[in-house]
Amino acid sequence: MINLDRENQHIAILGAGLAGSLLALLLRNEGFKVSVYEKRIDPRETKIPEGKSINLALSHRGIRALEHANAFTPLKDHLIPMNGRMMHDHDGKLTFLSYGTEGQFINSVSRNELNLNLINQAEKSGVSFHFGYKCERVNLEKTEFVVSNNGKYYTHNTDVVFGADGAFSALRKSMLPQDRFDYQQMYIGHGYKELAMPPRNGDFAMEPNYLHIWPRGNFMLIALPNPDKTFTCTLFLGFEGEESWENLTDDKSVLDFFHGNFPDMTSKIPDLLEQFHRNPTSSLITVRCQPWHHKRCMLIGDAAHAIVPFYGQGMNAAFEDCRLFVEMGKEMNFDWDRLLQTFSGTRKKDADAIADLALRNFIEMRDQVADSSFLERKTVDARLHEKFANDWIPMYSMVTFSDIPYHLALKKGLEQEKALIDAQQNNYLSNLEKIKRSLAG
Repeated sequence: MINLDRENQHIAILGAGLAGSLLALLLRNEGFKVSVYEKRIDPRETKIPEGKSINLALSHRGIRALEHANAFTPLKDHLIPMNGRMMHDHDGKLTFLSYGTEGQFINSVSRNELNLNLINQAEKSGVSFHFGYKCERVNLEKTEFVVSNNGKYYTHNTDVVFGADGAFSALRKSMLPQDRFDYQQMYIGHGYKELAMPPRNGDFAMEPNYLHIWPRGNFMLIALPNPDKTFTCTLFLGFEGEESWENLTDDKSVLDFFHGNFPDMTSKIPDLLEQFHRNPTSSLITVRCQPWHHKRCMLIGDAAHAIVPFYGQGMNAAFEDCRLFVEMGKEMNFDWDRLLQTFSGTRKKDADAIADLALRNFIEMRDQVADSSFLERKTVDARLHEKFANDWIPMYSMVTFSDIPYHLALKKGLEQEKALIDAQQNNYLSNLEKIKRSLAG
């Protein structure tokens, strides 16, 4: 049955990326009229630039949101399960670290394929997309925004405006002059560059069902598999210093760096030099702000809380934003004024927690996964979960395989981590009961 009241409410979403497309689909499924404005040209009509894809790790929170929108099934053929981390040392020796218990895995997925799929499904449901329209400014008091296209400007009034327009959001820019609007952006000292590893003899050049990591202390390389049997490799390296982007200036320095640090993967990319010089080096930013709303305008996803990619939760957190928002909306019968204020206030602590977790995990991935004492704690962490499944859940599992709010996962995870470190220092790692008692207090 058509809800005429909702059909008469027009919602505008700025940004047709992952969060914007999913939010549009979810709100359209609730009966609202939805229009999406995106400054890029239609991604279905252009080839994605090389070196700008960044594979994503789709896990439980993201999958649940996609299922809520009836959008997960069409994506299954584009996913590759990854059972854990496969670490490569300098000599090519491999060490495996499982993500969770048997049967738990995360999924490698192309950002572009996922985005195209969501756009198509949203459009099919009745969402109106307007590509090539850049948001110039938003009048927060009037819920009015101006977009430009080919030198012409258009003003639109809608009932609600969402900013799902990423880390450099136009809606957030319009919020900056507001009294008591807090905003912080922070770049880490590392940038990233993507390289494509082609198939070898018609098959994957490495085992595909893992996230491959070459941890090297202050920098690292990772590789995620793709359905076309390629790997997307991403080098995370400091901008300055002895081993940094500023010192990789010619063919010799690039080859010496890769042969010296990643000898087992360098031979698997025949056109390494061409890709290295052709593909861009990009920065990594964390964004925090509050409040996320003003009147009937609200930020969501990266526009509200951009994070670095090292916990694989940026997309999953944005998708969870969308699901939780719509679930809260249904509970409140989409009383917009109350809904936007409540969601903006309650979700903020989880966004801050996953931002902190992502920054912490960068250190773990580039450095600690090669440390024997860290791996020892991880082994005991998993054994404790087997023995005390309801009382002890590894932090990674709470974040990746559950709906436990991020801020609670961080709090409990830090308590467990401290208990493990204390136990390790007191040489009773093998005694699970003692560790359990130390955690209990």
